[in-house]
Amino acid sequence: MLYSLFNGYNHLLNLEKLEKIDSDNMHSIYDEWPEISEKAFSSKVQEIKIKKIEHIIFAGMGGSGAIGDFFQSILSKSKIHLNVVKGYVLPKTADEKTLVVTISVSGNTIEMLSILKSAKKSKCKIFAFSSSGKMKHYCSRNKINHITIPENHSPRASFTIYLYTILKALHESLGISKKDILESIKKLKETNEKISSRNLTNNNSALTLAEQINGIPIIYYPQGLYAAAVRFRNSLQENSKLHVILENVIESSHNGIVAWEKSSNVIPILIQGRDDFIKTKERWKILKEFFDENGIRYLEVESLNGNIISKIVNLIYLLDYVSIYHAVLNKTNPTPVNSIDFIKEHL
Repeated sequence: MLYSLFNGYNHLLNLEKLEKIDSDNMHSIYDEWPEISEKAFSSKVQEIKIKKIEHIIFAGMGGSGAIGDFFQSILSKSKIHLNVVKGYVLPKTADEKTLVVTISVSGNTIEMLSILKSAKKSKCKIFAFSSSGKMKHYCSRNKINHITIPENHSPRASFTIYLYTILKALHESLGISKKDILESIKKLKETNEKISSRNLTNNNSALTLAEQINGIPIIYYPQGLYAAAVRFRNSLQENSKLHVILENVIESSHNGIVAWEKSSNVIPILIQGRDDFIKTKERWKILKEFFDENGIRYLEVESLNGNIISKIVNLIYLLDYVSIYHAVLNKTNPTPVNSIDFIKEHL
């Protein structure tokens, strides 16, 4: 999955160092992602039957918001009208024919409590997912459908248990193939063997990429892989404590590319799909030619073969590991998010 300009050297990370710096054991949760996904999708969670719905809104912040991005990406070619809301306010078009799916791992995200109240006022159909907290209590008091999903370590590390539980609840109503979901879990198991902390060897592509990121990463992506790209940015920010730039490869060709006319400590990371649109592939070729001619070092990541669910979930898996390994290589515990805690305490 990883292609770069620098390969073939010994890695700088071993399990002892990983466990010492990642003292909250985030990596151990990621090592179990395939099993967590499989158990979540085979759970006895209520399957949601949607009737007379013209519009779906996924609402969530941070790690919970990444799930909305995922559904928007995999359903982008369907006839379903889907929006992702990351904030306090629903679109004014939300009404009784709108399904609102609110996600908050903690259950205490104030933006999601605001969305719940707005959705109730607009007479939307509502399904809420959280581990507990104020959201669960609000839903109980107001007779709103709520499904409890436990938190695994942190909201961002809980991505797969939430994703596959929600897929179990919604896949039939959204026309998502069960076969594709099961394939994605199988691919997660294969990816795990290559990039987990059980394989800190020279052929661990996540570790290879982590070692090569220096300076400020700028992530280039095609629209179809937006969910994986924005998740990578967020994971580098939270786990590695890095500033990160995100650029759509097509849009950047009309503006952002000009910034490379001056030297900087920014390093491009190109996230590409094996079956990107032919014009997007053409753009990648031109962009790499530009970088080569100007002596700009860049890194490449390519999705695996498979359906869109497999592509996005496995890219997220790879790139989340990258952010953990990068944090540890730079002597940073990936778990604490003191700045986020500061903001929440002052709200």
